[in-house]
Amino acid sequence: MPLNRDRLARIDSFLKEAYLDTNRLPCALVKVLHRGEEVHSSVQGHADIASGRPIAEDSIFRIYSMTKPIVSVALMMLVEDGLVQLDDPVHRYIPSWKNLRVYQSGTIKTGWMTTAPDRPMLVIDLLRHTAGLTYGFQLNTNIDAAYRRLGIGEIEKGDMTLERMIDLLSTLPLEFSPGAAWNYSVATDVVGWLVQVISGMPLEDFLAERIFRPCGMVDTGFHVRDGEGHRFTTCYQPARGGGMDVQDEASGSGFLKPPSFISGGGGLVSTAADYLRFAEALRSGKPRLIGRKTLELMTANHLPGGADLPQASRSAFSEAAYEGIGFGLGFAMTTAFHKAMIAGSNGDYFWGGAASTFFWVDPAEDLTVLFLTQLLPSSTWPVRRQLRTIIYSALD
Repeated sequence: MPLNRDRLARIDSFLKEAYLDTNRLPCALVKVLHRGEEVHSSVQGHADIASGRPIAEDSIFRIYSMTKPIVSVALMMLVEDGLVQLDDPVHRYIPSWKNLRVYQSGTIKTGWMTTAPDRPMLVIDLLRHTAGLTYGFQLNTNIDAAYRRLGIGEIEKGDMTLERMIDLLSTLPLEFSPGAAWNYSVATDVVGWLVQVISGMPLEDFLAERIFRPCGMVDTGFHVRDGEGHRFTTCYQPARGGGMDVQDEASGSGFLKPPSFISGGGGLVSTAADYLRFAEALRSGKPRLIGRKTLELMTANHLPGGADLPQASRSAFSEAAYEGIGFGLGFAMTTAFHKAMIAGSNGDYFWGGAASTFFWVDPAEDLTVLFLTQLLPSSTWPVRRQLRTIIYSALD
């Protein structure tokens, strides 16, 4: 079905009046593609408010957890190559993880009381966040606190490396026995480590050779290339009493130089054109990154018992914070749009990033949508949900 361009034009005025003029977001870049054709483009606001530098089509953004689908696809390429299987035990590739235990009680200071897991952690557990790992920012458990104390998963910790994170995780208990529950976590950082170990290439080189170059993603990487800093965006956070404060200024950002920690869970920067090339490659199969049946496997709901994402996850992030949403191997997907209480299609798949970025692909409608801004955290405003409503209302 075609999209009504007059209705799509409402995107611009909505974002301007509700978010830009009210100093809730610094910028808003929206791209809507239908059957591979761009049917709407909206580029508004500032890359840096203090200097008055406007956002542009080629501005470079922190995409944080929108890194996860890319790195998950990278591992599935190795599955297709026959080099790894989803039911392989993770300790086959990380021997120090062979005897991981499950938390019972204690703290990192007092010591841990643990028990044996019901089964070993499998590769598929990392892709679907059922590995028993966590994120320190979740602020729920003593394991979360241990992650914070050690800097596990924190991109901007200057002394952290991916190898050191893997070593540290071997010393900590799991939150739960692998496969028993879903918990958003550093699992995709571990996926990045597996890509390195199995391919024999640094993660950044594998992504460049197998995904970025075939797709023509010239501006995507783990730091902003030399000479391109003028295109980088400043990141903001809500200020007390309203408005925004600078969270990470573009001119002094750590993203301007190669990081010590190559984070497959959240370390990439990218542009609208680049990320759309990746999303469109998934939708259309051109260029072919993975086979059609592999993508179907990735976008099926792999949550234990076919359940929705757990309620507890919704306070920590808003990448997929509603009923009727499942999780596959690197993506969330709509399993029952009536439960999500928002227009969409069962089988559309998506994910977002901590700075309020978002993308989704709807195979049933041949629709690909990208939203880029720079405001932490992603749970601040319901803008992504609102944009979905506006865009689906434009389908005639």
